[in-house]
Amino acid sequence: MTAPLNGKLATVFGGSGFLGRYVVRALAQRGWRVRAAVRRPDLAGHLQPYGVVGQIQAVQANIRPEYRWSVERAVEGADAVVNLVGILAESGRQTFAAVQANGARVVAEATAKAGIDTLVQLSAIGADPASAADYGRSKAAGEASVRERVPGAIVMRPSIVFGPEDQFFNRFAAIARLSPVLPLIGGGETKFQPVYVGDVAEAVARAVEGRATPGTVYELGGPEVKSFKECMELMLETIGRRRILAPVPWGLAHVQARILQALPGALLTVDQVEMLKHDNVVSAEAIAQGRTLAGLGIEPKALAAVLAGYLWPYRVHGQFTKSRAA
Repeated sequence: MTAPLNGKLATVFGGSGFLGRYVVRALAQRGWRVRAAVRRPDLAGHLQPYGVVGQIQAVQANIRPEYRWSVERAVEGADAVVNLVGILAESGRQTFAAVQANGARVVAEATAKAGIDTLVQLSAIGADPASAADYGRSKAAGEASVRERVPGAIVMRPSIVFGPEDQFFNRFAAIARLSPVLPLIGGGETKFQPVYVGDVAEAVARAVEGRATPGTVYELGGPEVKSFKECMELMLETIGRRRILAPVPWGLAHVQARILQALPGALLTVDQVEMLKHDNVVSAEAIAQGRTLAGLGIEPKALAAVLAGYLWPYRVHGQFTKSRAA
C-alpha cells in the first residue's frame, strides 16, 4: 500500500531498468514523488502503476558527459538523487568509462551544484581501481568521483542481483532450454552471494530516507554464498532439466569471449571472464562494520525462495511441469 505523499522528490537515474523499477516502487510506497530519469521516457510507462496519479514522472536524461544539461535538468528541485545506471558490456558510445566512470561524475557534479546532500550511487562488489577488468575499474572510478563531489554520498555494492528480469539466471536458463551443455567458466569455482533485487531496492530506499550512514560503502549480499557451479545446479533443478556442466579453462574462455563479444547480444566478453576470476562476496570487513543488508535492518531472501517464481517459463511444460527433471 502506498503511503500518503510526503512532499519530497527523488530523481532516479536508470529508473526504468531491472533494479530501477523496484527502487521507484519502494520510494513511491513511502510517499515520495519520483522523477525517473531515463534515455527513453516513452518506454517507461510500466512505472506508472507503482504510484498514484502524478506521483511518478519519466523524464529524458543521459548521464554521458556530452548530455550534462539533461542531468542538471533532471535533478532540479529534487530532495534526493539515486544513480543506478550501469552496463554489463560495452556497445557503441555506451562504454564503461563514459557511463560508469564519467557518467557517475556528471551525476555527482549536478547533485552538488543543485545543493542536494542525499545521493545514493549503485556500484558493485568487485569495484577496484586495480582490477584487470574495465568494468571493475570504471565502477571504482565512479565511486571515487561521487564521494569526492558529494562526501556524504552512500555507495551500494551488490553481488549478483537476481529477480524476475535478471540477466544471470534467466540467461543461463534460456541456454539450458536449447543446449545440452552449460559452460562453467574457469571450472565454475567462482563464489557469488546472489542478492534479491527487492532487497537491494529496499536498501537504496532506506538510504534515501536517511536510515543509512552518510559517506559509507555498503556491500549487499544474500544469505548464501554459492559457487558458479552451484548456481547452475540450483537453476537446473528449478527448471527441471538435466544438462552437462562442462568446465571451461580460463585460456579457452578468453578465446571464446573474444568471438562472442563481437556478436549481437554479447553472451560473454573478455571483461566478464576477468571479473569471474575473483569471488563476488561480501567482505569480512563490511560484515564486522555493519555495512551490509543486516546493518540496514534487512533480512535477505534466499535464492530457492524466489527462483521458482520466475524461472517456470523455462520448464518443459512451463508452470505445469512436474518436478521430475527432463
